Amino acid sequence: MQAWRVHRNGEPSEVMELEETDRPSPGPGQVLLEVRAANINFPDALLCRGQYQVRPPLPFTPGVEICGETEDGRRVLATPALPNGGFADYVVADEAALLPAPDALDDAEAAALHIGYQTGWFGLHRRAHLQAGETLLVHAAAGGVGSAAVQLGKAAGATVIGVVGGPEKAEIARGLGCDLVIDRRSEDIVAAVKEATAGRGADVVYDPVGGDAYAKSVKCIAFEGRVVVVGFASGAIPTPGLNHALVKNYSIVGLHWGLYNTKDPAAVRACHDELTKLAAQGVVKPLVSERLPMADAARGVQRVADGTSTGRIVVLPAGGAR
Repeated sequence: MQAWRVHRNGEPSEVMELEETDRPSPGPGQVLLEVRAANINFPDALLCRGQYQVRPPLPFTPGVEICGETEDGRRVLATPALPNGGFADYVVADEAALLPAPDALDDAEAAALHIGYQTGWFGLHRRAHLQAGETLLVHAAAGGVGSAAVQLGKAAGATVIGVVGGPEKAEIARGLGCDLVIDRRSEDIVAAVKEATAGRGADVVYDPVGGDAYAKSVKCIAFEGRVVVVGFASGAIPTPGLNHALVKNYSIVGLHWGLYNTKDPAAVRACHDELTKLAAQGVVKPLVSERLPMADAARGVQRVADGTSTGRIVVLPAGGAR
């Protein structure tokens, strides 16, 4: 079979190599899946760089989520077992963690529903307890993680403010349903949020960016607001001033969605059931901006690493538009 392999750490476009290799063999409790679509996530870039919290032994195949097909023909969502990730023709995955792919979504959309939307749902509902009528501020609103949070925020009845970089991404964020879009390159985030909320600020901040995005968020957070720390796509990890959190009376909550797979797998399945319902109703639909053949996977991962992509880029190993 074909698989992208990383033999040394570095930038994805430099270290990912497409190779012929043997199919992985399922271990106890695992199943072999044919990959129908593999969604590109920012952690795939971090894996290539050797900067992710999980560091599989070299060589490895990146690709942390897929829509695949079981040997008996079921279409499922899975997180492949590293070091044999999803940018390959076949993967192995834990059978107990397989989730049925929603009928309302095609393979590429289904592959993009899993981690990003689960992260959004747990972040907004389990960690931030977002309520209808509250104001939600989403950073990188046109990206894969941010676009999911925008849709889920609207589904929850919140007023959603999206922060983006550039007019193209601003247009995409508006199309996703943002009530207000702020272009961080030309507008003052803090002033715009305060103006939109009559000085109150955002009740919930969804931050997959870190760095300057976090610093500005806490300057426009509402009384009893909640900042959900999802990741650090900017490359800069904030150092929160806890005296500031005390004085302004807001909460900083972290979210590592992967822990729920071991700590509370029932909650992951319940979340998937809810996401499946929302997809069937047309309330959420992953924004798939590009569908790439296997040969272009490294280019796609590099674009996500560079922050130039919008929505989700999905790799189709068979090369078709499934």
